[in-house]
Amino acid sequence: MTALAERIEVMALVADAVKAGARQDSACAAISFSERTLQRWQRDMQRGDQRPARVQKPSNRLSVVERGQLLAVANCAEFANLPPSQIVPRLVDQGIYLASESTFYRVLKEEKQLSHRGAERPAQTRSKPRALAATAPGQLYSWDITYLPTPVKGVYFYLYLFMDIFSRKIVGWQIYDVESSELTGEVVRDICARENIAPDQVVLHSDNGSPMKGATMLATLQALGVMPSFSRPSVSNDNPFSESLFKTLKYRPAYPRAAFDSLLAARQWVGGFVHWYNHEHRHSAIQFVTPAQRHGGLDVALLRNRDEVYQAARTAHPERWSGDTRNWRPVSIVHLNPDKTSSNGVELEENTLLKKAA
Repeated sequence: MTALAERIEVMALVADAVKAGARQDSACAAISFSERTLQRWQRDMQRGDQRPARVQKPSNRLSVVERGQLLAVANCAEFANLPPSQIVPRLVDQGIYLASESTFYRVLKEEKQLSHRGAERPAQTRSKPRALAATAPGQLYSWDITYLPTPVKGVYFYLYLFMDIFSRKIVGWQIYDVESSELTGEVVRDICARENIAPDQVVLHSDNGSPMKGATMLATLQALGVMPSFSRPSVSNDNPFSESLFKTLKYRPAYPRAAFDSLLAARQWVGGFVHWYNHEHRHSAIQFVTPAQRHGGLDVALLRNRDEVYQAARTAHPERWSGDTRNWRPVSIVHLNPDKTSSNGVELEENTLLKKAA
């Protein structure tokens, strides 16, 4: 229903558009309004909508007493933890009919008693992990565990893999036959020693598995001054760098089609993969330099040389270039779980920038 004041306003707007030279049908179409409705309004400009402006209430609705009885039964000790689909049949078995299941659901929803009626812990709202960013190696690490098949069905080897998100370099790895926070702590200690990680220098991001959040692992991180960061439960997108690395590993042409016969065989193959990945693989996300080159700071000079080669080629044959040469600028910052951005690309919430490496 449209109030009389709103009708007059709409008719005035259309009249102004017509007076300015627009066709009436075009003016109506511009505001998604039917011209026939406008013509009907114009026949009696002071006549409003004659339909009664009242809320319809069904005559067969529950009375206040019946509604109170329904709520009392739904919240009694016998039925307090049951949904209406379980309550109604039990009542019928006792020769009692209060209302249909849909009425039970509707009334409980109106009273905000339908969201959780079980004895188990209610579902918890999980917020996105804090936004992190790295501007140099040794600031932000990501790690995870993936399964490697063995000849025994249901039995696996476990690859612990740690990478520097800024350089994409694999900074540490190990394979065990169990998942353990104690073993994870040993790998982290070795990485911090080899990479000269100072206290409060690096953030280590992972998912919510028991090896990641075990007491021994958390105590090790605290002792080393490594700041932990965790994904939301069952949200793999919160740890995309490790997930992508595992795909690269398992989609390599040389990845064994058969299971690994032993821990030694698995370690030998992964060792070869890590060497290829760090020292030979040109990574597309870091301007096609190797992770080792970027980790060592060699990518700046290498990319500058590539740009000079392109500029020389353009100077030699300018007719072959319709615009700028390829962008060979180094990637200056890498984000993990960045905050949402507005339409013009400006971040709504400032990303957390980590301290520069000491």
